[in-house]
Amino acid sequence: MRYTVQHVSTVTYAAAVTQAQFNLRLVPWLGVGPGSGLGHGQTLVQQSLTIEPAPELRQDVPGPYCVNTTQIGFAAPLEKLRVTSAFSVDVRPPNLPGDGPAVEQVRREALALKELSDTAPAPYVFSSRIAVKNPEIAAWATPHLACGSPIVPAVSALMNAIHSEFTYTSGATTSDTPPHEAFASRVGVCQDFAHVMIIALRAAGLPAAYVSGYLRTLPPPGKPRLVGADAMHAWVNVWCGRELGWIGFDPTNNCLARGDHILIGMGRDYADVSPINGTFIGNAPQTMRSAVDVALAGEADPA
Repeated sequence: MRYTVQHVSTVTYAAAVTQAQFNLRLVPWLGVGPGSGLGHGQTLVQQSLTIEPAPELRQDVPGPYCVNTTQIGFAAPLEKLRVTSAFSVDVRPPNLPGDGPAVEQVRREALALKELSDTAPAPYVFSSRIAVKNPEIAAWATPHLACGSPIVPAVSALMNAIHSEFTYTSGATTSDTPPHEAFASRVGVCQDFAHVMIIALRAAGLPAAYVSGYLRTLPPPGKPRLVGADAMHAWVNVWCGRELGWIGFDPTNNCLARGDHILIGMGRDYADVSPINGTFIGNAPQTMRSAVDVALAGEADPA
């Protein structure tokens, strides 16, 4: 399936700021393909990243983790930044996985694998900047990840618990809301659900990664519209052992990540893959607006 994606981000400052520098993570990571260790494939057909005004500094750098980063900088005063990411990508849906090995076998395999590549399980086993250890989340998740349970049904049960017990409410949290607060209130958005799930899985010794990407805006005929299709979406990749590798689980929609999910980047948590972050000199308040459109090639634009 070939998708076309357009993502427009506009950052506006109440007064001009100086020495602004940004990291943009909007170009699909090119390592999603055969031999990547991920369960599906993507091929980038064409891509453009338009920045207005034009920056004095612009350079593309890899990573860290499964991320493409474009670094930009402005020496002149800046009041407004507009970034338009447009690309076409071919997505090959993964095959439906079997049940896989037992939870404890995956845990042993992850610790025994002596590898530190971008898709190796080791970097995704331990706490990270946002996905820090939390005993309440660990205790809540324990019954779903019992030893002896096959890994795919066990992770699916955890995903279903988040989907069933938590309420998706747009605007209920921000990118700065700690995962334990969303867990306590049982309210949040896809970012919160992904972080809670990651913390729960890592507490059981299972490698779990945060994925940033997009969902198809229009569903196939007869299928419900997925939650999160109007913005960047987040889900969780779980390393399910040497044979199965990484499998995507979407707790917001209680489904496996398949043909409707387009991966942009994979890291330890949101901090590794946030679409735009940066620094500047000044104290002016800022506002950021984003508009996302994802369509299957030949599909009519949404109304």
